Amino acid sequence: MKKKLFTFLETLRETYWFLPTVMTILAICLSFLTVWLDGMVRARFLETVLFYVGGAEGARILLSTVAGSMITIAGVTFSVTMVALSLASSQLGPRLLNNFLRDTGNQVVLGTFVSTFIYCMLVLRTVRSIDSQHFVPHISVTVGIGLALASVGVLIYFFHHVSSSIHAEKVVASVGRALRVSIEKLLSEAEGSSFLEIRLRNEKDVPEELEKKTRPVPDSRSGYLQAVDYESLLRIAEENDLLLSISYRPGDFIPPDKGIVSVWPDKPMDEKIAEQFGKAFVIGAHLQWSQSVEYAVNQLVAIAVRALSPGINDPFLAMACVDQLGAALIHLAEKGIPSGYRYGKDGKLRLITHSITFQTVMDASFHQIRQYAASSVAVTIRLLETIAAVAGFARTSEVQQTILRHAEIVKRGSEHTISEEWDRQDVQHRYESVLKALAKQ
Repeated sequence: MKKKLFTFLETLRETYWFLPTVMTILAICLSFLTVWLDGMVRARFLETVLFYVGGAEGARILLSTVAGSMITIAGVTFSVTMVALSLASSQLGPRLLNNFLRDTGNQVVLGTFVSTFIYCMLVLRTVRSIDSQHFVPHISVTVGIGLALASVGVLIYFFHHVSSSIHAEKVVASVGRALRVSIEKLLSEAEGSSFLEIRLRNEKDVPEELEKKTRPVPDSRSGYLQAVDYESLLRIAEENDLLLSISYRPGDFIPPDKGIVSVWPDKPMDEKIAEQFGKAFVIGAHLQWSQSVEYAVNQLVAIAVRALSPGINDPFLAMACVDQLGAALIHLAEKGIPSGYRYGKDGKLRLITHSITFQTVMDASFHQIRQYAASSVAVTIRLLETIAAVAGFARTSEVQQTILRHAEIVKRGSEHTISEEWDRQDVQHRYESVLKALAKQ
């Protein structure tokens, strides 16, 4: 249930209407509150320098001017945002559009202008100049003036925010931070047992007939697996004395009528249990940040590959992406990726997940960049420098072998694509740095 709620909130963050809608509702409530206060407080007390002291006609003009200005500025800001999105899509790739839609600053800016417009319109309807029903909402008009002044400040912030949000290096840094958040979430799901203890238990805990005698739980849904509620799956497995095997991980595409989870032992499945299994998996039409490390990795790779294309030809941006990917790989190499084996409170193996490995993350990080950067000496050297930095944190032989394989691939590729002997010597020197870092482990 928590995963579904979290995924729902993530979906709302990617919508451009949710936060402005909430701010508009608050503005409506504020208008009723201030008008009610105007009716309760004596007019003589309000006729001070702290509040609006004009008449009904002046209040109408003021509120009309503010409302008209706000709706005009709201249209301008929306147009500027669309231009920024188009520019970012062409320069950095369409995969990053969700990042800009998730930007809270842009949503607050639009919400401020729209909510100020709604507030002024609702207050405007209460202004009356007929002698028998004369009413000037001094407090409400004063609040409207305050909202107008705040909107001016928000407009200045918007111009600065839009110009800085499409800065390539800042976009890369933002995606890098999101990647580290995904990694921390992955590492936080590690069990209390150490990584070595879990590996030693795997061989004896997995039944020999697991692959032959498991029953897939049918699921008619199709789409991208956005999140998995592992806690609910563990609870279901313990309550029914089952061993569950998940064939997909968050970020994978689920074909229609394909079982996501299989159960052991093979026995008739109650419909209620099958329904509980379905609730543990959140499937949607697009990818999300929720639990997928590879999603952020692919975004950085997409930026780097586009930067290396002949049309853009920006190796410095590609190197910035390599730096962020290297920082993430160092974190994974140092901490170790949690095992895909999860145990229940009774100490029995209850859940086998299709966990990512260091090799899959490093392959996804460097393969495409290496292929597109084959003729770029600067990016090739930066790749080997990053690999050498990651090698300094390798703790297991599997991680070391993966690092060595990538260094050898980069070195071999440079021998065929780099013609200058001096450049090849630089590459060789960086390759030897990788070997020295691995030798120290």
